Formats: sequence, C-alpha cells, structure tokens
Amino acid sequence: MPGMGVTDPADTDTAVPAPPAGSWTWPVSPAALVRPYEPPAHAYAPGHRGVDIGSTPGAPVRAPGAGMVVFAGRVVDRPVISIDHGGGVVSSMEPIDPTVEVGDVVDAGSRIGSVTPDGHGAPGRLHLGIRMHGAYVDPLSLLSSPARAVLLPCC
Repeated sequence: MPGMGVTDPADTDTAVPAPPAGSWTWPVSPAALVRPYEPPAHAYAPGHRGVDIGSTPGAPVRAPGAGMVVFAGRVVDRPVISIDHGGGVVSSMEPIDPTVEVGDVVDAGSRIGSVTPDGHGAPGRLHLGIRMHGAYVDPLSLLSSPARAVLLPCC
C-alpha cells in the first residue's frame, strides 16, 4: 500500500527466476509417488493440490530446493513446513515434525524434519504442494526423476 510501508509480496521476488524443471530433489527417499497432482476445475473445486509420497513415520524429510522457512507449525490438525524458494515459488510439506524454525535458510537436500503419522492420508505419507505466484502447480514439474528400478536377470 503506497505510503504505508507495506510492500506487495508480488513485487519483492521478480528478480529471482523460478527453478528450472527437474532441478529439485525429492523430500523423502526412496521416492515413491502414491497419489498424483489432480488440478481442480476452478479455484474452489475439489482436487489434490500436490503429490503424496510414500514413506514411513520418522523418516527424514529434506528440503526439495534452497530457500527460507516461512512457516513451521500446525494448520488445523496437521504439522506443516513451508519454504519460500524465491521467484514466487513456495513449497509446503505435511505431516512433518520440524527441525527448523521460521527464518532458517535451508539448502536443497538439507534435513528439515521427520515424517509424522498424523497426516491427511495413510500414516507415513508425505504431502508436497508447490505454489507459483499463489497458484498451485504439479510438483512433478520441478522434481528430478526418481531413480528407476532395475530388473536383474532371473535364475
């Protein structure tokens, strides 16, 4: 708002480009996609605004990209961490018991917490959502391809 000392967040990160496709690391390993991104038909329609990654309670969670922790707390009844990656890109993960605090700067791949059993899906699933300039996008567009399974010859 002009003259009020308030800056529009959309104006603060225009110099930082969005991360290139495939440049982020999976927050848990091994990477096992159990529910894909399902975009809603419109802003208030049902959908799945992120991906669910199979894991186990207690598994380490790592930052998918470098940035600053902007939220570490509970949303409704779920523990959530959000990281501002610059360029209008924010990632959110749940359920996660954080080892970081708001204001911490994290590198891609650095440990930020552990998966907890109290999420929105089956125990041990980690939900990853990504917003670009406030709009949800498919996280797979930024994540590197998971390592492919290699079948060995039998017998």
